[in-house]
Amino acid sequence: MSSRMRITKSTGSFSENVNKLKQALYDADAVVIGAGAGLSASAGLTYSGERFEKYFFDFRARFGITDMYVGGFYPFPDDGTRWAWWARHIYFNRYIDSPKPVYEDLLSLVKDKDYFVLTTNVDHRFQRAGFPKKRLFYTQGDYGLFQSVDPKLKKTFDNEDWVNKAMVAQGFIRGESGEFTVPEDKNIRMTTPAELIPKCPEDGSEVTMNLRSDDTFVKDDGWHEAAERYSNFIRTRRGKVLFLELGVGWNTPGIIKVPFWQMTARNPEATYACVNFGEAVTLEEIADRSICIDGNIGEVLDKLS
Repeated sequence: MSSRMRITKSTGSFSENVNKLKQALYDADAVVIGAGAGLSASAGLTYSGERFEKYFFDFRARFGITDMYVGGFYPFPDDGTRWAWWARHIYFNRYIDSPKPVYEDLLSLVKDKDYFVLTTNVDHRFQRAGFPKKRLFYTQGDYGLFQSVDPKLKKTFDNEDWVNKAMVAQGFIRGESGEFTVPEDKNIRMTTPAELIPKCPEDGSEVTMNLRSDDTFVKDDGWHEAAERYSNFIRTRRGKVLFLELGVGWNTPGIIKVPFWQMTARNPEATYACVNFGEAVTLEEIADRSICIDGNIGEVLDKLS
């Protein structure tokens, strides 16, 4: 982000800004939603605390890992342990329903509007909540996809079947609802059998997660199609556009935050809104057309509805 950009907090009380956002949603000709990790956290998909202790207590005891984010970068001693970690990490963030209906509440607010979603989240929450795929662009990948480590093979592969088998192999119990739980005796294993180590179905090479971390990230056909849909949406919408940023931090401000500021600045009829706990700020240049709400996203969406 340019050092010349000056940021500020918008004025007004919490209730005043919620009412402003409600009116902006009502008036908007189009809504562009930018979603970050804070949105999933507000839906109960936290990476530390109770959820981590419940599903990764053994990894904490053996390796000293303190949260799911850190565990994603841990140098595990062998492939069996590494893929045991990832099976759990994927399952409990990608293949279960959110503990709280935050995404469903968001959908109820925009379902009758002309909208599009740009997100850095990789947990598939929008589609699980009922958002149409054609209105979504996941820029950073998807926990539900593997990619080959072979840079020449620019394809991704669904991993749900593998995840289910790996969870069974670790000793997790699948209940009548279909969800896996920790057995009462907590007798689960931190390993994946050699025959279950995932391989590329095309050439048998090793696979890795389809998550953007460096230039080996695979942008498959679905990624490019979603990128084109988002580009077309931005290019063709004029007038009263609401750029609604939810839970976006400072890890990758160049994907959502800064572009939203810049697009608001270029369109005199646009409004920028930011809902974020402890980080609700805007560009000083557009402060008079910004709504910044410092608070829990789920509570704000509930008040808007």
